[in-house]
Amino acid sequence: MATENKSLKYFMRPVQQEIIAFTGPESFKDDDGNPINFEAKILTQQEITQINENYRRRSVATDKKGNPLVNGGELVWKTERDNARALRHIVVKSLQYPKLDDPELMKFYNCVDITDMPLLVFSKPGDYDYVARNVMQILGMIDAPDEDDLKAAKN
Repeated sequence: MATENKSLKYFMRPVQQEIIAFTGPESFKDDDGNPINFEAKILTQQEITQINENYRRRSVATDKKGNPLVNGGELVWKTERDNARALRHIVVKSLQYPKLDDPELMKFYNCVDITDMPLLVFSKPGDYDYVARNVMQILGMIDAPDEDDLKAAKN
């Protein structure tokens, strides 16, 4: 068995903030009627995990009378996740244009919680889903549809 020179240099990469452009929803056009390009920053896995953790709550599980549940002498915990709100936070954090957490934009929508901004800005049916799907594809959270699947869906 030959001894390999196992260099760690392949794992020592500078973190670069890559920004990817995608065409915005149909309802967003510039003054000339052209589609507006949106920009999304690729978040690190650590950032995505931290956002998801912020929307996870653990509490003691209780019975119908409010008494704590115990199993084998140990308290039983229940975990609640607000995945929809976490995803909206990820969308806000990733989008660079439009910058949904911009104070001026938030003031325009009379909004104080950044997780409400995607629903306010993309209020037309389908717009938020379109933007969220594009951001999730850019972040690698979901796969992009295959060209064959797109052609089949159109026919």
